[in-house]
Amino acid sequence: MFKVLANAFKVKDIRDKLIFVFLVLLIYRIGTTIPLPGINLHMLDLALYQGMGGQGTFFELMMGGGYGSVMAMGIAPYITSSIIMQLLTVAIPKLEQLKKEGEEGRKKINQITRNLAVVLAVLQGGATVFSYVNNPMGIPLFNHSGILTYIMATVAMVTGTIFIMWLAELLTERGIGNGASFIIFANILAGMPLTIYSLGILLQGDNILLGAGTLLLILLVFAAIIAFVVLVSEGERRIPVQYSKKMAGRMFGNNSYIPIKVNIAGVMSIIFAISLLQFPVQLSMFFPNNQVLQTIAGFLGLDHWVGVTAYVVMIFLFTFFYTSFAVNPVEMAENMKKNGGFIPGIRPGKPTSDYIQRIVDRLSWIGAVCYSLIAIVPVGFQWVTGVDTGFGGTTLLIATGVALEFIKQLESQLLMRHYKGFLS
Repeated sequence: MFKVLANAFKVKDIRDKLIFVFLVLLIYRIGTTIPLPGINLHMLDLALYQGMGGQGTFFELMMGGGYGSVMAMGIAPYITSSIIMQLLTVAIPKLEQLKKEGEEGRKKINQITRNLAVVLAVLQGGATVFSYVNNPMGIPLFNHSGILTYIMATVAMVTGTIFIMWLAELLTERGIGNGASFIIFANILAGMPLTIYSLGILLQGDNILLGAGTLLLILLVFAAIIAFVVLVSEGERRIPVQYSKKMAGRMFGNNSYIPIKVNIAGVMSIIFAISLLQFPVQLSMFFPNNQVLQTIAGFLGLDHWVGVTAYVVMIFLFTFFYTSFAVNPVEMAENMKKNGGFIPGIRPGKPTSDYIQRIVDRLSWIGAVCYSLIAIVPVGFQWVTGVDTGFGGTTLLIATGVALEFIKQLESQLLMRHYKGFLS
């Protein structure tokens, strides 16, 4: 990995892209420190000191931890909009047709995604401002309580989200890799110093050896999860395919394969599961005096066995749900048949689609088990040791996935320039 980065900095075009990515992320992180108009800075510092703006859930990672800032919502509305559009593209024939129209269709879908993200940002911005006003600590975060103050704060947050969407698109177009992924990755890295500091405070005590042993155990668990995430991310099942071609009266065979990833759903199943699981928790934050919501939120928290069980069940359900949209065995079998391809030992048509479906189902089971382990190992570690590691399985899955994709993008661009130099 370090060799790839060193080689990338030797190429001017790639070096310029890397510097551009760094500058955009720097601008974004500076934006997370700009407070909302009308907010009381002293009360905001008090709220942050009491842990109201900590980075614990997936939503807080997407929101960047900019509690009380103009970029407090982060990239979350755009991510939610993208997920909704992915589902609607399969469910609505007109959107599916747009997707097949190539570049023009993709531009139209992206514009619809942006518009939907703005609508979601307005709704989420209003709810976030409401949660600031009615926070559990009862801290008055705004200098003046009034509808105009809250509307101004909501407009500022929506504007911040639109600016972040623009930065993400700039990163995608002029940088390396997906811009939205880099935004979330930057949020994860930004929360690491606080996590390390919190662990240092927790592990301080009279018995230094016990603290050092716990820290070593945390590092080993951390390394094991990362290795497991890389293994799952890179794992794939290759289905052998043979294509027959006829040239000058003779038949020639061309062997190939169809790669099907173990993590077909990727992190999406965990995102869907944690989104649904955290919804009552978010509502309880908006209505701190509602005892029913507080009780439900307590049961669905990841520190309760009911919440962990529901979390694992939903990961399984959403893994199969998302995979059913992402992979179409019938379409794959038809395309294979049209191109004169077949799987050795399997008849073309329905037997081929059934065979692919069986493989996809098995991989979905394996993927769901792996995602569940990745998601609950940090929770189980906290139950056993009583130490909050400050990182979750989703965090590691996203960070490792973005890092792997980034290295692959660098390698492909280096390879392109290598071939250009060779041909010239």
